[in-house]
Amino acid sequence: MITMHKISYHPNAYLSRKRNVRLGLVARTKILQIIENGELAIKDIEQQTALKYAVILYHLRLLEQEKIVTRKAGKRPYLWTLTGAGQKRLVEG
Repeated sequence: MITMHKISYHPNAYLSRKRNVRLGLVARTKILQIIENGELAIKDIEQQTALKYAVILYHLRLLEQEKIVTRKAGKRPYLWTLTGAGQKRLVEG
């Protein structure tokens, strides 16, 4: 018997301007969960998620276009942070 596991993605991992394929949703969920804890550079995200630098940069730019994350101005390495825009998580209680 085949069992389907319900994977819960981060609410902001869904993009309105792109097709939301499973691999992209998984990558964006990992990135967003890490960034929720504070501002981070791509190298820090890379170490914590085991995703490649180029993959992280690609998804951060997509999220930046949707105004979900923002890159803080200043010297390199740039720090990425959540803007607070987008969908909010539903709290079960």
